[in-house]
Amino acid sequence: MQLLSDRILNMATSATLAMAAKARELRGEGKDIIGLSLGEPDFNTPDFIKEAAIQAVNDNFNSYTPVDGYGELKDAIITKFKRDNNLTYTPSQIVVSTGAKQSLANIAGVMLNAGDEVLLPCPYWVSYSDIVKLYDGVPVEIKTSIDTDFKMTPSQLEAAITPKTKMIWLSSPCNPSGSVYSNAELRGLADVLVKHPNIYVVSDEIYEHINYGDGHASMAEFDDMYNNTITVNGVSKAFAMTGWRIGYIGAPEKIARACNKMQGQMTSGANCIAQRAVITALNESPSRVQYMIDEFKERRDLILGLVNDIEGFKANTPDGAFYIFPDVTHYFGKTLRGKTINNATDFSLYLLEEALVATVTGEAFGNPDCIRISYAASQEQIIEAIKRIKEVVS
Repeated sequence: MQLLSDRILNMATSATLAMAAKARELRGEGKDIIGLSLGEPDFNTPDFIKEAAIQAVNDNFNSYTPVDGYGELKDAIITKFKRDNNLTYTPSQIVVSTGAKQSLANIAGVMLNAGDEVLLPCPYWVSYSDIVKLYDGVPVEIKTSIDTDFKMTPSQLEAAITPKTKMIWLSSPCNPSGSVYSNAELRGLADVLVKHPNIYVVSDEIYEHINYGDGHASMAEFDDMYNNTITVNGVSKAFAMTGWRIGYIGAPEKIARACNKMQGQMTSGANCIAQRAVITALNESPSRVQYMIDEFKERRDLILGLVNDIEGFKANTPDGAFYIFPDVTHYFGKTLRGKTINNATDFSLYLLEEALVATVTGEAFGNPDCIRISYAASQEQIIEAIKRIKEVVS
C-alpha cells in the first residue's frame, strides 16, 4: 500500500517558497544573497495596528473565535468594501479565514466537482493551479503576453469557455505581472460572462491598494456580475501583515455559508489577536499606509530604469503590486559562464548561483518566458541586485 496519497504526490511545491528555501540554504553557507523572490512587504506592520493587538492581549482575547470571524471584524470588512469598492455585503456574506490562500482553498473546495474547468489568465499566482487540481478541478490557461501588459482580452475569454467552465480566477493587481484591469477592461470581460450565467468569478484583490494608476476596479461593482462574483481580499500586502494570516471573502450568501461549513471542519476560526488588530486596520482610512505605496512606486521606477539598461531584458511598466515580470527569452539557448540557459527556470537558478540574487521562474506562474522580480526591498538592495545581474549576463 502506498504511503502518501496521489493528491500530495501530484502537487507541485510552491516555487516562491522553494526559491526562498534555496536562498536560505546559500545564506547558511555564508553567501551574500539578495532576496527578490518573496511577495512580502519589507515594512513593519504599522504601530496603530500593533497597539490594537497588544490591547487585545491585555483584554484577554484568547478563546476560540466564530468560524467565520468576529462580528466586529465582519462589520469592519463591510465598511471597507463599501468605502473602497462601492460593494454592499451583509454579515452572512463575509467569511474570515487564515489568509487569503485559505479563502481560495475554501472556494475551490465548496464549488468544484471532478472535471469542472477553471479559467486562469496567464500569468497567475503560483498556487491557483494546484489549489484547483487539489479539488479535482481542471485548470485551463489563457495565455497573455508582455505586449498586452499580460491582460486577457474578451475574445480570449470567450474562446476559452466550454460547457465544463465553472469559474474564472482573476487577480488585479496581478501577482506576478503587476497588471491592473481598468473598469472598462473588466466591463469588457463582464459582457462576455453575462452570457454564461453559470460561470463564477473569483476576484483576487489582495494587492488592491498597491496601485499606481487610475484606481482600483472590482468585478462585483457591476450589478449584472455581483451575484456571480466572489471577492477575495486580506491585509497581508497593503498593511504589511503577511504573518498575521487574515484573509476574507465577500460572496453570494450560499457560497459564504458553504465556506463557513468547510472551514468549521478544517481549521475553525482565524487567530483571535490578529482579528482584533485587523478590525483597527480596516476601520482606518487607507491613507494611513500611503507612505508604503509611495515608496513602492519609487522602487518600481528605479528597478525599471535599471533593468531596461540590461541587454536582453524586456519589461513593461506594471501599474500595481510590487513585481516586475521581464521577458528573458533573449537568453534561451545561450551559454553563460559555462551554463546553458534553456528556459526561465535555468535563468532564475543561474542568477541565484552566479549573481547571488533570488528571483522566481515564470514557469511557476504559467508563463515560461519570464521571471518574477520583487522590488519589496530597499533601494540600496535593488541597485546592488540589478548591478550583479547585469554583470553576470553581459
